[in-house]
Amino acid sequence: MTKRNWKGTTTTVVAILMGTSLLMNGQAYAASETSLTTTTTHNLDKQSVDDQNNQQAANEQNGTNIDLTATEESTTDNSQNKQTENNAAPFDPNATDSSSTISDPNTEDKNEATTTSASSSQIADQVISKGLKYKGVPYKYGSSKKTTRTFDCSSFTQRVFKEVGVNLPRDSRQQSKVGQKVSKNQLQKGDLVFFRSYGSSSSRITHVAIYAGDNKLMHTYGKPGVTTTKFKGTSWEKRFELGRRVI
Repeated sequence: MTKRNWKGTTTTVVAILMGTSLLMNGQAYAASETSLTTTTTHNLDKQSVDDQNNQQAANEQNGTNIDLTATEESTTDNSQNKQTENNAAPFDPNATDSSSTISDPNTEDKNEATTTSASSSQIADQVISKGLKYKGVPYKYGSSKKTTRTFDCSSFTQRVFKEVGVNLPRDSRQQSKVGQKVSKNQLQKGDLVFFRSYGSSSSRITHVAIYAGDNKLMHTYGKPGVTTTKFKGTSWEKRFELGRRVI
């Protein structure tokens, strides 16, 4: 018969059972810790939410709504505005703000028209003054534009206007195409006046003069050379073809 050693076996079984019990207790403890941590975190989150809700309710009751993002942007904008103000030029009470100045278009147009009219009138006076200094210079048909010892009608007008800065073509027919056309009743001092041949029904230009104002023409022809003559009520009026304003 075999004799078994139950004592060693019993000890081993007891050790196994004790180890299993400790393992189970450790797992239970870990689970308990996890549950406790979760519960604590949940309570803290709930408390934080409750605190925020209570704070928002209090703010709304006091008429204040705090927005952290808006507050930060407002602070940034205020800083930028303050920096801009510091960098801005000092205020000058005598300075004129062009953006706030409103111009009167009627006044501007009126001033421009007055300036233009005055300038034209001054040039016209200069033309007459320049022309009169040649009074008595002999007439010569086909006279050279380079000389002032003699003139024909178109070289005379070309010379006088050139001296005041207005360039004209050499012959009368070319000059009759320059500037603005004006009628006999619209003639002003300094206008060019063009004529056809005496007794001719043709519109062909054969003579040019300068209107000197006060019903007078300044031109050159025949025996008198450079001279002034009356316009209306004379043969010159009958020969009138057109007027041209070049200043």
